[in-house]
Amino acid sequence: MKRILHLISSIQGNQSYSFKLSKAIVEKVIEKYPGSTVEEVNLNDLEIPHLNPTILQSMFTPGEQLTVEAKESLRYSDEAVKQLMASDIIVIGAPLYNFTIHTALKAWIDHITRAGITFGYNENGPVGMVTGKKVYVAMSSGGIYSEGPSKGNDFVAPYLKAFLGFLGMTDMTVFRAEGVKVPGVKEYALEKGIESIRID
Repeated sequence: MKRILHLISSIQGNQSYSFKLSKAIVEKVIEKYPGSTVEEVNLNDLEIPHLNPTILQSMFTPGEQLTVEAKESLRYSDEAVKQLMASDIIVIGAPLYNFTIHTALKAWIDHITRAGITFGYNENGPVGMVTGKKVYVAMSSGGIYSEGPSKGNDFVAPYLKAFLGFLGMTDMTVFRAEGVKVPGVKEYALEKGIESIRID
């Protein structure tokens, strides 16, 4: 039995390719691990505050010195970190918007990035503290970005791999529904993405 955290970042609702693909991943995980629980979070519904001076300063203030205002500014961050740490498997729906991730997903990343909690430093450099997790990314894109001339414009998969890895989540697999706007490809893009799902 696994605890699955399913993050949705698409603004297209239930019609989103990344949402449909991520739902299929969740279903495959449950097939492999019967009895698993799923916490589904639509990041767009939360209106996550972007980093501002108050939040940033609060993140670097020792707990015993936090004011009531500072504690309130960290409320979402604390909840997001708690959700993340409690999960075994994270499934992220990540459509490619303008070559990168949606701002709601970036805001979530900013809030789970906590010095001394999700990452730290030792004499050899940075150390990720979010370990023992498996991450599956359901990426959708209008064009083809896994190969070909547009591959260098994919700042979704490489960014998530690099930064989540920085936090300790180094075991990440990306499944793609790509070419959803390309004639001759879009007709089977989602089906191809779902068929590619393998849960290890």
